[in-house]
Amino acid sequence: MGSNSFGEIFRLTSFGESHGKAIGGIIDGCPAGISIDFDAIQLELDRRKPGQSKITTQRKEADRAVFLSGIFEGKTLGTPISFEIMNSDPKSKDYSHIKDSYRPSHADYAYDVKYGIRDYRGGGRSSARETIARVVAGAIAKQILKALDVETHAYVSSVGEIDMDVHFSQVDVSKIDDNIVRCPDEAKAEEMISHIDFIRKQGDTVGGVITGLAFNVPVGLGEPVFDKLHADLAKAMMGINAVKGFEYGGGFEMCKRRGSEVNDLFITTDEGVKTKSNHSGGIQGGISNGETIYFKVAFKPVATIMQDQMSLNDKGEEVVVKGKGRHDPCVVPRAVAIVEAMSAMVLLDHYLRNKSTKL
Repeated sequence: MGSNSFGEIFRLTSFGESHGKAIGGIIDGCPAGISIDFDAIQLELDRRKPGQSKITTQRKEADRAVFLSGIFEGKTLGTPISFEIMNSDPKSKDYSHIKDSYRPSHADYAYDVKYGIRDYRGGGRSSARETIARVVAGAIAKQILKALDVETHAYVSSVGEIDMDVHFSQVDVSKIDDNIVRCPDEAKAEEMISHIDFIRKQGDTVGGVITGLAFNVPVGLGEPVFDKLHADLAKAMMGINAVKGFEYGGGFEMCKRRGSEVNDLFITTDEGVKTKSNHSGGIQGGISNGETIYFKVAFKPVATIMQDQMSLNDKGEEVVVKGKGRHDPCVVPRAVAIVEAMSAMVLLDHYLRNKSTKL
């Protein structure tokens, strides 16, 4: 299996399956001499871990990263950073009933045809459990970016048809973690929580949207041709389980407008060159322009529902797939940490790459 690595200079290679002994990763390209805040890493893992509230899967995992190399006396050595997170509560027997069957809208069938073998326990390698490695790497990237005054944030902006309908510039990011759905609008958050719980009790699932933000990104990150900054952000987000859409800046709404309405005019300010508006989403020509980067990531409803569904087994015979196990009724509350992690990895990778642009 290829494609287990992400990034050019700051590069993560992850390993492990959902119900294997552990999930882990190797981070290469991390600069030496960086002080690591292990508590901050654990905080990010806690934001992603299962069993954290009534609207998430009830699988119970401590999700504590053990670092095996690359860090000495709290500082990075510039060598590969390896880590692992043990799986302690898999309950693989919950998946024995789909050993030979294909769950609707899961990777089971395509995976089986591609590799000729699959770990049916919790989805194996295709499970979102793998994203825990991305959160560890992203937490380290966030710490490095913070020293550069760059911040990455994400929040739930919609669940089903419940939408915050508030421009990102009006959002108080300090309130993102004030509630279990991670929506900074308290009134909308309560609606979202109630709706997710209602859907859960029906044995069903619901999708949602996460908005991502990056503040104080320096001008010049990204390349003008194949490695455009927004293209790499899109790849990072579309590589997250259950993601079905990505847009940045004005996105699809700009298709309905005229150029005279959406062009971002340059102005001179006390802080230097800025733009009067930011329909471009902080990226022009694939390169960051110094304005706030903002984007949206669309997540589909979780494919596993607690209802019987007709499907096929590996012999092509019709079977009933029963909903069993512990699953999120809505993935977005836990995915906030993953979106932040992936955006941080992209930005740090491009920051390091940009160091070689000119002498």
